[in-house]
Amino acid sequence: MPGARFAAGLLPLTLALAGCSSSGPAAAPSPLEAAEPADSPALTVDPAGTVVPLDPAAEGMVFDPVTGLLAVAVRDPDRLVLTDRDGTAVREVPLPGHARHVQLAAPGGPVLVPAEDANALVEVALPSGETTVTPVGSYPHDAARGAGGQVLVGDEKGGTLSVVDGGRVTKTLTSQQQPGGVAVVGDTAGVVDVGSSTLTSYDVLAGELLDVVDAGEGPTHLVTDTRGRFLVADTRGDAVLTFTADPLEQVGDLPLGGTPYGLAHDGTSQVLWVTLTASNEVVGLSTSGSELTEVARFPTVRQPNTVAVDPGSGRVYVGSRATGELQLIDPR
Repeated sequence: MPGARFAAGLLPLTLALAGCSSSGPAAAPSPLEAAEPADSPALTVDPAGTVVPLDPAAEGMVFDPVTGLLAVAVRDPDRLVLTDRDGTAVREVPLPGHARHVQLAAPGGPVLVPAEDANALVEVALPSGETTVTPVGSYPHDAARGAGGQVLVGDEKGGTLSVVDGGRVTKTLTSQQQPGGVAVVGDTAGVVDVGSSTLTSYDVLAGELLDVVDAGEGPTHLVTDTRGRFLVADTRGDAVLTFTADPLEQVGDLPLGGTPYGLAHDGTSQVLWVTLTASNEVVGLSTSGSELTEVARFPTVRQPNTVAVDPGSGRVYVGSRATGELQLIDPR
């Protein structure tokens, strides 16, 4: 159910809570332990579709419909691998640190790559692979660009949000305990706080907090759909939660089981793809109606922490964090 909501003018952009009682200052709430994907079991059935080798620790990927390239973050060494639609590598882009989540700034690129242990946002141009590196806060985990061009970066270990514009940080927001997933509807950003299990909305242009609501038992990531909603993986709560952006309000809760984690939305088919790390599956949920409904389910490679989708063909890509394999599924 939706949590307490706070007007932007009443909630400061800081976690410091000034006490007003005679007993002294109120203590800030202790951060919860962030939810994590399940340690996936060994496979008991063959993965659907086609499986091709990729690179170690494949985690974090996005498909660009303009260039037809799939961007996948891998490690040892840290790189962004650009593949064609069939998973064949066409270019490798060195990264200054490892990444777990990548997003497109817009169709055609660049790819937004938060390099966690480098404290940097790397913007990778497509198809050239040229990079722009911007220092941000501590351990950037996810990033998304608003309609006005500003990029909001969630600095997970710093408890901050960095607003990047024109290759530099123009504002730092201190209203999060431990920011996780970031997604944007127009210039309204949604940020999952994995330390407090909340979802917060921000006006990216103004750099202002708008609202805060509870977001399940242990949310991790979110995406948006064509209806302008935030879709949140409640990883600890085994569910996908649906929120309207304005006002920020929970309007749906679909139990899934299997420890949902990776998310990708196909705007053409209006299907949300969700990886279930405890059962090595990927599930398709229709977003065309007011409530999410399951429309597809496939067995995957082991440890399916990440998923992407080609909105043109509907092809679904699942990456294995455990084996470095890439799975291609054609559900249409």
